[in-house]
Amino acid sequence: MDTLAYLVPLVLLPLSLSFLFFIRKSNSSSSNNPPGTGGWPMVGENIDFALAGPQKFVYDRMKKYSPDVFQTSLLGEKMAVFCGATGNKFLFTNENKLLTSWWPQSMKKALLFPDFVEDSLKEVSALKRSFLHDILKPEALKQYIPLMDSMARDHLEADWSPHDEVKVFPLLKKYTFALACKLFMSVDDPEHVARLAKHFTLVTSGMFSVPIDLPGTAYNGAIKGGKLVRDELLKIIRDRKKEMTENKETAGRDLLSRMLLVTDENGEFMSEMEISNNIIGLLVASYETTSTAVTFVLKYLAELPDVYDEVYRGNTPIYIYTHTHRESLYQVPIIPSDEECKSLQ
Repeated sequence: MDTLAYLVPLVLLPLSLSFLFFIRKSNSSSSNNPPGTGGWPMVGENIDFALAGPQKFVYDRMKKYSPDVFQTSLLGEKMAVFCGATGNKFLFTNENKLLTSWWPQSMKKALLFPDFVEDSLKEVSALKRSFLHDILKPEALKQYIPLMDSMARDHLEADWSPHDEVKVFPLLKKYTFALACKLFMSVDDPEHVARLAKHFTLVTSGMFSVPIDLPGTAYNGAIKGGKLVRDELLKIIRDRKKEMTENKETAGRDLLSRMLLVTDENGEFMSEMEISNNIIGLLVASYETTSTAVTFVLKYLAELPDVYDEVYRGNTPIYIYTHTHRESLYQVPIIPSDEECKSLQ
């Protein structure tokens, strides 16, 4: 009899969950939502996404539901996925109008301080557009090129030249992270950069996994790594703040110094946690995206020796091509000219 008492809840629980799942599915299908499914309760479609990979996952649902937009549930959040040239145009032309930048709750929990997890991404990213424009305009970017070139040469000499064969993507991630640390915070000590990179890799490896915070899971590792990254950044920010106060520094030598000097419309300075959040956001944005783009450039140069020879002689500019749809192809040069920079603003 005691055994039966334990078995009844075990049988009823999955039946109840299945019933709720089908009720939810029928309700969502009758509402004004894109075609698609939210998957299983709590799990969503994370398992299908992990098994199929991003590209196959999207293409399968474009065939099954719609080539333009479909709904799904990933990372514990309901999502609508826009596809094709029309969907991309809609996204890019409606930023801050119909759409705004957004991170899943699971990502914010891994990356940000607990005090900011419930805030919108707009509130978390407190940098003004005018401030971002000043540090990203062509004139400012030109100042970074000598440093980028010098670090690239040192990186090739230390990590590429001694070997007959190398794994490109991991090495490029190492280079881009070191470059970001130097440009954003003037951190160039190899041991310090390596320690930060180790913690940051824990975050990037687990923040897109199934958001189950249990010991041993990738997501649990991301949360632990995020705390270590935040602790490191707070120490860097406090040391710089003390140094600038002692030296009465009023000009920003890098992004961190400029963040410590910038004020809002009320004359208030950014808090240390706000600065840390913004730096983490910039590190995430610049990490795998840049490494992936340069990896593909090197891949195609290796596969197309004629093109490589022309580039090596300086006769052909290198372009990064971004496919948004089979009928739509966009190209952006790696180092744009002044005219191209103006046209891209």
